[in-house]
Amino acid sequence: MQIGRFRLGMRTIKSALAVFICMLVFHFFQRGNPLIAALSAVFSLRQDLTSTVSFGRSRVIGNSIGGVLAIIFFFIKHYFHNDFLVELFLLPVLVIVTIVVSDGIDNNSGIISAISTLLMISLSIPQGESTLYALQRVFDTFIGTFIALGINFILRPPEDEKKKELAEDLVELQKKERTLRKNLVEIEKQIEKQKK
Repeated sequence: MQIGRFRLGMRTIKSALAVFICMLVFHFFQRGNPLIAALSAVFSLRQDLTSTVSFGRSRVIGNSIGGVLAIIFFFIKHYFHNDFLVELFLLPVLVIVTIVVSDGIDNNSGIISAISTLLMISLSIPQGESTLYALQRVFDTFIGTFIALGINFILRPPEDEKKKELAEDLVELQKKERTLRKNLVEIEKQIEKQKK
């Protein structure tokens, strides 16, 4: 449905549904705050099941990397009695480690999810909480990702919407191609000038 420049598409509805289901699941099982799961679900949702599974895979890997590093952060911070300076310097180092590891295992599309998992968990653990709390937050990210996969498995976009999204993607790709070609021509001109 489109009203002027504003469009209500299937992905928007699925995102809202994912947040709804996360909130419902967390309320029903008394898991506490569904923030991390809801964010994971929204981050993982894509226009169709194929791209959601592909992105979901990289998100699960990213969640695992970010979650493991968040738990390491938790132990180190706890060892140093929750000293702020440790947090201040350790967290940026772990962001670097997250990027390097993700890139090293060719999970570049999961870098943002890995960093967001690391930061969401590390910065949301209340002082004095146990390791179990940190592990539960890692599990929350998986709950959200699997809810997104389930929604895209059940609610597949209608063919006309799928074609429209593909057409929009094609237009965007063509714009990027034109920009790249223009940049390439400019670079070639600069190279020619330098040769002369």
